[in-house]
Amino acid sequence: MKLDSRDAYLLLGTNLGDRLENLNTAISYVDNEVGAVFAKSSVYETEAWGKTDQPGFLNQAIAVKSNMPPLQLLQTLLAIEQKMGRVRLERWGERLIDIDLIFYGDLVLSNGEVLQLPHPEMHHRRFVLEPLNEIAENFIHPVFKEKISSILANLTDKLTVQKI
Repeated sequence: MKLDSRDAYLLLGTNLGDRLENLNTAISYVDNEVGAVFAKSSVYETEAWGKTDQPGFLNQAIAVKSNMPPLQLLQTLLAIEQKMGRVRLERWGERLIDIDLIFYGDLVLSNGEVLQLPHPEMHHRRFVLEPLNEIAENFIHPVFKEKISSILANLTDKLTVQKI
């Protein structure tokens, strides 16, 4: 099943190895395997969230045009993580690369633990909203019916997120 092209918004994160190179490699894989990357935020240095006894992260939001069905898109992103050497040892643990699917157009989907769209925690996390706001400030969250800029403005998360 092929869909009309949709704008997918992804958040990349890394806190191991050459973090900038990890982001650039992930973007290259996404561009080649998912669809054309048409927007990239600045890179942000972020304190670790959830499990704080680990190195800080670099995060970057990207936007890509894709016509893959949502589950195929997720599987492709997970395969990219694996190709890059990601090993999942613990929840919120250190990682070479993390690629989260935040939005897929205005699609709202709940497929249990496998995939939820929009990302179910994005609106609580400064490390997601700061870079996302840079490339999609006027994007309307399909559930909350608010712009990203408005969600960010009302955010209570005090995590340090610094543009580098």
